[in-house]
Amino acid sequence: MGQHPYFSPAEYQARLARLQARMREAGVELALFDEIEAMTWVSGFGSSANRWRCVGIPLQGEPFFVIRALDAGVCAQRTWITDIPTFADWEDPVPVLARAVAARGLSAARIGVDFDSYGMSVARFEAMRRAMPQAQFVDMGPAIAELRLIKSPAEIELLRRAAAIADQALLDAAALCVPGGTQREAAKRAQMTFVEMGGDPYRPGPITGGRGWDFLHGHLGDAPLARGDVVHIELTPRIHGYSSRVMRCVVLGEPEPERQRAAEILAELQDAQIAAMKPGAVASEVDAILREGVVRAGLRPSYDNITAYTLGLYGDAGPRTSDFTRILHPAAEWRFEAGMVFHVYASAGGAALSESVLITETGPELLTHLPRGLLVNPC
Repeated sequence: MGQHPYFSPAEYQARLARLQARMREAGVELALFDEIEAMTWVSGFGSSANRWRCVGIPLQGEPFFVIRALDAGVCAQRTWITDIPTFADWEDPVPVLARAVAARGLSAARIGVDFDSYGMSVARFEAMRRAMPQAQFVDMGPAIAELRLIKSPAEIELLRRAAAIADQALLDAAALCVPGGTQREAAKRAQMTFVEMGGDPYRPGPITGGRGWDFLHGHLGDAPLARGDVVHIELTPRIHGYSSRVMRCVVLGEPEPERQRAAEILAELQDAQIAAMKPGAVASEVDAILREGVVRAGLRPSYDNITAYTLGLYGDAGPRTSDFTRILHPAAEWRFEAGMVFHVYASAGGAALSESVLITETGPELLTHLPRGLLVNPC
């Protein structure tokens, strides 16, 4: 049996129990998961989709992990699952899956899958139905994504550590945003700080310089920075895949009065929004604090993006850079719960701010702790 370098076996047993309770509610005898975040959360290991793979969790009997033979060894080192059927790279994994299901007497079972999984192509699903014609495939929806919303103490500790890395890495990167410096140098410094502080060697996040303000998620550039430039820095460090995030604007030289005013208004509105993120609060009402406030202040004619999204585990090779299982927008009627963690962000009028926020039983707790406003590098 393998062992995760951070999470204990008890952590995975607790996750398994929560998942199997969800399966009972759905009347599912076997659940199959092929998104890397879901696989990693329940098993301790996830791999790229270069070759299709999945984790099978039955209500009764031993779980299994179908994976290409090349990755079986590293999978066994990390996962508590001991049954790991394999296939060669040129083989079809579906017959291997069907044999594992048949070995557990579940060929005619009610099998739950996520019909919206980015790992499940139409062709793959049809192949599974042909290989297991007696099975009834039903939609379990994003079951694990929903379970992942409430973080365990061990997960929260990783997010605290990631937040500390985000704060320090942003200061280190911002210090290089000077005339003659480049965005690439800032990105290099941020990534070095990630690794030096114990984080994963992962890409730093969006770092974009320019004039004006509408370039928040732009491209990393090599042109030398100059007085009057603004560099938007949003850092996304990870530890064992768990990411906290922070965003600030670095101004080279004296900031324009309009940008300074925008930053002050954003900070005030976002502080009020974060203060309202308490257990039981309705998401749309919390969202309106910032969204309507920005428009009312004349900083934007409309606010068409969300104002927060879920933080937690991210797969190394997944297609999603952010987790939108819960997002803040005008029609969001879900309620906040203790144990949720969010990236709360705002941008308008040439300024941008974001924080990582944990919802506790008594209210919100900031995990990131940088000064709330523009970062100014005198020229």
